[in-house]
Amino acid sequence: MYPQIAHVESDHQLPSHADVVVIGGGIVGVCTAYYLAQRGVSVALVEKSGIAHEQSSRNWGWVRTMGRDVAEIPLAIASLKLWDTWADQLKHDTGFTRAGILYACESEAEMAAKQAWLEQAKPMGIDAQWLDKPQIEVCLGAAVPGAWQGALYTATDGRAEPDVATAAIAQGARALGARIFTRCAARGLETEAGRVSAVITERGEIKCKSVVLAAGAWSSLFCRNLGIRLPQLRVLGSVMRTAPLPGGPNCAVATDKVSFRKRADGGYTLAMRNANIAPLVPDSFRYLPDFLPMVRAHHQEYRLRVTGQSWQEINTPGRWANDQPTPFEKQRLYDPRPVDAFLDEALRSLAQQFPLFAQARIEQRWAGLIDVTPDILPVMDEVQSVPGFYLATGFSGHGFGIGPGAGHLMADLITGAQPLVNPAAFRFARFAR
Repeated sequence: MYPQIAHVESDHQLPSHADVVVIGGGIVGVCTAYYLAQRGVSVALVEKSGIAHEQSSRNWGWVRTMGRDVAEIPLAIASLKLWDTWADQLKHDTGFTRAGILYACESEAEMAAKQAWLEQAKPMGIDAQWLDKPQIEVCLGAAVPGAWQGALYTATDGRAEPDVATAAIAQGARALGARIFTRCAARGLETEAGRVSAVITERGEIKCKSVVLAAGAWSSLFCRNLGIRLPQLRVLGSVMRTAPLPGGPNCAVATDKVSFRKRADGGYTLAMRNANIAPLVPDSFRYLPDFLPMVRAHHQEYRLRVTGQSWQEINTPGRWANDQPTPFEKQRLYDPRPVDAFLDEALRSLAQQFPLFAQARIEQRWAGLIDVTPDILPVMDEVQSVPGFYLATGFSGHGFGIGPGAGHLMADLITGAQPLVNPAAFRFARFAR
């Protein structure tokens, strides 16, 4: 497990009632709690493990508008502005800085793909620009690898520190009145006249008007027990960090093979791009028709494997009673082993392009499970068959950067306020069968 996550203490006395219960203590869940509490809504957040113990502390830490699906761009732009506000609104640092992000192109095909994206994105307010080799050298403060033909660069994109950011926002939500309960798994829902009336947790019942499921890779399983079909798979990504390494680029960089970004401690977070393990599990076959188009389009990014996760999920029940221990209590945390071969290759590739990284000392390696939807876009919507039950999940590895916007949008949907952005692309109904 990533060992340096800022700790958030749990509240003790479970409330008998809250206006809204948020299930899940990742960045989307805590941002939802924050923006609800900011509006005077009473909110209780329940998390089976600890705040940001899974993917919200294990991601790359990028806060980007560049390279996103065009449907996410308005939310990404809004989220960048919200990241700026944390410095004034929170007493705790998130590590956010607009240090820029650069996507290097090493082939004509890459150049064409990036240009096509830019033509779609530019009218939406994206601040990206093309750099030639001399401009890249100025941007990075280093010699440009010979294979690079050009780069797409957004100076206003940034980064934050996943090991502290979610905890800082959680503490901010608590200061506004939100109640936070860790080691408190949600088991299920109660309804009255078809509408949500309570959440049943391992520590008791919380009566409520609305529930937000922001449980990341666990969301589909929770929904299945309610008879709700949510097509979602888990994908394993591996990451590592170096000791402080003076002299390297300040902006985040992605090539076709590797990505890296400077950390607040002076080291770098590194990962191999387009190298993710998709464990073969029962959901792989259950949702095969949903995911076939995505697999065909992105087959080079996902490698199907039989893993320990495969065998574990074969034995995981899909139904349980609310008065009995659930799978969320039997396994409170996904803490997979990283794929060392991917990380070793990433470091070799990076050292060839930037000799400075040949001196890098690796301090830690870790992995996390990313919750992926068939169209690689999140679901942020009310489930029409269970009024009062909202989904905020399926962020497909993009959730950290847009977490503030996602939380704000969920608060808008629940309270009936003007939505921060048009939520149409995130409707749950697009997966209806």
